[in-house]
Amino acid sequence: MPQQTNYHKSPEAVSRLDPEQYRVTQQDGTERPFANAYWDNHEPGIYVDVVSGEPLFASVDKYDSRSGWPSFTKPIAKANVVKREDFSHGMIRAEVRSPHGDSHLGHVFDDGPLDKGGQRYCINSASLRFIHLDDLENAGYGDYRTLFTSDTDDR
Repeated sequence: MPQQTNYHKSPEAVSRLDPEQYRVTQQDGTERPFANAYWDNHEPGIYVDVVSGEPLFASVDKYDSRSGWPSFTKPIAKANVVKREDFSHGMIRAEVRSPHGDSHLGHVFDDGPLDKGGQRYCINSASLRFIHLDDLENAGYGDYRTLFTSDTDDR
């Protein structure tokens, strides 16, 4: 996979967020299940951080967890998300954030499909921007087309 470069959080990027995106990414919020942009998206493409643009997840790793949020078995690259302990709401969970944008993305749980590693990355749509497979090249993510043409699992 390509190296992550030029991805960062800027005041301009944060100022472009709508109120829900701001609440989720900057204030560690959670959007409502089944009432968000990507929970039922079945189009091929990648999901990037709405703040920094860093590539996070691919549709080839998305599945229906029946939770009402977009769920993935793994990130595009392990370095593309960071995990932190989250003790909010009287629970112990693993929060996931983008490393360059420092956006709150959601949480990762150990109840995902066992044949795919057992992880469920439960992600807020408000923290993501979807880039359709047909638009990857024009959007500057052309190198990620290989996710849709090879069966490699070495990410």
